[in-house]
Amino acid sequence: MTREAAAWRDGRIRPGSLVTAAAAQREGDSFQEWGVQHRLRGSVNAVRVRAPQIGGSFAVWGGLFSTIDCGLVRVRGKEDPWNFITSGALTGAVLASRSGPLAMMGSATMGGILLALIEGFGILLTRYTAQQFQNPNPFAEDPSQLSPKDGPNSAGYPGYRQYQ
Repeated sequence: MTREAAAWRDGRIRPGSLVTAAAAQREGDSFQEWGVQHRLRGSVNAVRVRAPQIGGSFAVWGGLFSTIDCGLVRVRGKEDPWNFITSGALTGAVLASRSGPLAMMGSATMGGILLALIEGFGILLTRYTAQQFQNPNPFAEDPSQLSPKDGPNSAGYPGYRQYQ
C-alpha cells in the first residue's frame, strides 16, 4: 500500500497548531489587565512561550496515534473506521499508563468515544455531500414500459410503411 504520512493524510497538523495558539492566546489575555495593545502583546508572548510545550505534547500524541493506526492497518489488512477509533482508544490508554489502570481505562474510553464521534461525523458529512454530486440516471425510463405510440416501433405517419 502506498500512503502518505497519517498526520498529513488525516489533517491533524493544522488543527493542532490552531488549538495550541488559541489556548496560549487565552492564557496570555488573562495576565494583561490594561488595554488592547498590552493584551495583544501578552497573548503573543504566551503563544511564543507555550507553543513548544503544547506542540511537543501534540506531536507525541500524533506520532503514537499514527504508529498505532499504521500498525492496525498492517495487522488487519484493511483501512476502515475501526482502525481510527481503536487507535484513539489505545493512544489514550498508552499516554495515561503512568497514572494507573483506572486512568488508562478512562482515557481509552474517552479517546475511543471522541474519535468515534469525529469519524462518524466525517462519514455523515461525506455521504451528505456525495448525494449532492450524483449524476442523474440517463436511462431512468424503461423502454418496455412506454406506450405503443411512444415506443421504437411506432409509425410516425399512419398508413405509411417503410419496408413493404
